[in-house]
Amino acid sequence: MRSYLSKMVSSTRLPPREERETAIEAAGYNVFNLDAEAVYIDLLTDSGTGTMSDEQWAALFRGDEAYAGSSSFSAFEDAVESVMGFEHVVPAHQGRGAENVLYGTLFEDGDVVPNNTHFDTTRAHVANAGANPVDCPVEDAMDPDAPGDFKGNLDLDCVRALADEHGAESIPAIVLTITNNSAAGQPVSVENTREASALAEELDVPLVVDACRFAENAHFVKQREAEFANASVAEIAREQLSYADAVVMSAKKDGITNIGGFVAVRDPDLFEQVKQRAILYEGFTTYGGMAGRDLEALAVGLREAVEDEYVTQRVGQTQALGDALDAAGVPIYQPVGGHAVYLDAEKMVPEVPASQFPGQALVVELYRQGGVRAVELGSFAFPGTDRPELVRLALPRRTYHREHIDHVVETAAAVLETADSVPGYEIVAEPPNEELRHFSAELKPV
Repeated sequence: MRSYLSKMVSSTRLPPREERETAIEAAGYNVFNLDAEAVYIDLLTDSGTGTMSDEQWAALFRGDEAYAGSSSFSAFEDAVESVMGFEHVVPAHQGRGAENVLYGTLFEDGDVVPNNTHFDTTRAHVANAGANPVDCPVEDAMDPDAPGDFKGNLDLDCVRALADEHGAESIPAIVLTITNNSAAGQPVSVENTREASALAEELDVPLVVDACRFAENAHFVKQREAEFANASVAEIAREQLSYADAVVMSAKKDGITNIGGFVAVRDPDLFEQVKQRAILYEGFTTYGGMAGRDLEALAVGLREAVEDEYVTQRVGQTQALGDALDAAGVPIYQPVGGHAVYLDAEKMVPEVPASQFPGQALVVELYRQGGVRAVELGSFAFPGTDRPELVRLALPRRTYHREHIDHVVETAAAVLETADSVPGYEIVAEPPNEELRHFSAELKPV
């Protein structure tokens, strides 16, 4: 098991209960509106919130800030080809920038886009292109108590049914998200990826892999798919991504950087289209909205992400949090995913009706009780979809220690003890884009 030595530290404090009460009310009972200094342990996301290694910090000093053709881009390009097997790559400032570049190229009005489960910005980008995002998870994906090694898989029959109903020509691509964030961070098997690739070839469309947690997914494959028991995480990652025609990546996850993303493709013609859109929205094709120093750090981070010892420690910490919560009687989604533990809000706050956002009620209470910031991934974040009321505790990479894990468990247990007094919530202000309302909407207790 890998461990880490601290070469730099920052301090944090638990604000007094009175300060937390005032802060969450002023934030409209939406933790996205909280100041970071008002939070003690921040599990809102694992995106860009992790800790870089000393090798990554050293790489920052090698940053070549040339506008075009920088050596930092070459280092990044080499890392993408070596780790992920893609020769053609276009950087973007982060994952949603990469989604805009690729999905704005591939999708148009009237298209139907199947995904094992769309996450929030993915769903919004598909809808923004005029297309219809359709979730095709496997049967048990939305059941927090169902067993299963690969509950993140794509339901291939669902995709076939869409092709039969709307016509194969209406499907511009099949998207596969690994791991499946909206299905509690559950992994996707290599076998399912192969089958999705074969179906995409049958429909004559590209298979796009959202690869932001590809290394964590490869770790689960090693543990659960017999064919790969003796393979390394790096070998599994290359194999799984070999079935994709394109990848879209938020490098703020398994790139282990604080900013960045990219699109990688195999088709030279699609590459040219993506480059032109990237110039319009992100920047020139050898920096794509990123500083050269960040490209250098990303090149190192991609290679570190597929080191077996690193991934074992990373996923192991998440499992340790899940085990501790389970031992404390806190209901969680099982099995535990790679980047986060998902709390079952319907079981934790059963007195809050579905119409009053039990997941958001739990999020507010976690902050109120212990200064822990989590995120709701239920009916508040995904209106109009049939998903369980889950609350995600996403662990930043290489950041928190055992005492922080203990505090999170104690906080969740305290919420469970006072669950009968937790109020529901109603929305009092929200943006026009419903798919993104959870980022800025304001609520009040019912």
